Amino acid sequence: MAKPNLDLTIIIPNYNTRGLVRNCIDSIYRLTEGISFEIICVDGNSPDGSAAMIAEEFPNVVLIRNQCNESYGRSVNQGLRIARGRYACLLDSDTMLIGNAFQSLVKFMDQTPEAAACAPKLLNADGSLQHDIRRFAGLGVFFLQTLNWHKLFPNSRIMARYYASDFDFSLSQQVEAIGTTAFVMRPSTWEGAGLLDERFRWAMVDLAYEYMLGKKGYKLFYTPCAEVIHFGSQTVNQDVLKTLREQCQGFIDFSDAYDYFGKGRLIKLIVRVGIRVRYYLKLLGYYVSSDKRVIKGPGRPSKEQAEHIALLVESSSPAVQQHHRREKPPVPAFSQSGSDANSVASQKGRRSFRRSEGHTIATARDKSGG
Repeated sequence: MAKPNLDLTIIIPNYNTRGLVRNCIDSIYRLTEGISFEIICVDGNSPDGSAAMIAEEFPNVVLIRNQCNESYGRSVNQGLRIARGRYACLLDSDTMLIGNAFQSLVKFMDQTPEAAACAPKLLNADGSLQHDIRRFAGLGVFFLQTLNWHKLFPNSRIMARYYASDFDFSLSQQVEAIGTTAFVMRPSTWEGAGLLDERFRWAMVDLAYEYMLGKKGYKLFYTPCAEVIHFGSQTVNQDVLKTLREQCQGFIDFSDAYDYFGKGRLIKLIVRVGIRVRYYLKLLGYYVSSDKRVIKGPGRPSKEQAEHIALLVESSSPAVQQHHRREKPPVPAFSQSGSDANSVASQKGRRSFRRSEGHTIATARDKSGG
């Protein structure tokens, strides 16, 4: 890797989330100050015109246009290989900044040299806390999760440990697993431990990577110094049945490749059977439940809230979108071959609102109190 000449590279994998990724990128440019950064967006041939929108409305974004919807790990790795920042942030397309989060995260990494990676506090769209901290658990816990054990027995110690219900989100601290919704890494982390495992489509890729980092002695940190809104699993919910199949296969691959549940052939066979049973239980739940989302554990947004917010963002006012386009400077678009594209030093934000059906999503600086 060439010597970093920016503070941060932001890598956003995208598939078919045109309105959400527009909102995400717009919030980065409006609210990020005090650091130099670049944005790399890896689009999986989205049929909704995401790539064309990004090229037109955000010409400074380094845009990688894949011919098909690659796995999450492969898309992220494409960005990491050309990253020019002192740090890289893996950022989901269904997120939105509400303050100068990236400056705070860069500062945290600068001041915490033992941190191989960190992640901020995630919030639901209504400002409530989103529980993203996890502890590694055995197969039995995953079965109980499938049965919604945490809903049947809210005081269950087993599920409380897995969901880290006792976690103090007001303190920066080391964690076992934190997901990759907004995940800041040092180059020495992926150069020393390796890139994300491309065998996984999406399910388990974050858990596998963080499990591997932990085994190799790398430390992951949660920090409340920054907050990011996460609308929640908008990509994986586009085709739930396909996602459930991929989730099942991801569990099997994780067990086979990482010996997570045990090394013996008999153990792995039992695990495979268990994972298949778990898959069919989830499939049954899909058909009998009105909530068709894949991920809906404690601290996640309600079904109604997730649907409503996603609709508002996806149906942003054309007038507002045209207003943003008029304000963009006439800079040529960049593609994968243009990894030497002009990076964007922090730009002062402008006040902006997205409106739909009489509702308003405030994305202005005053919402963060900053």
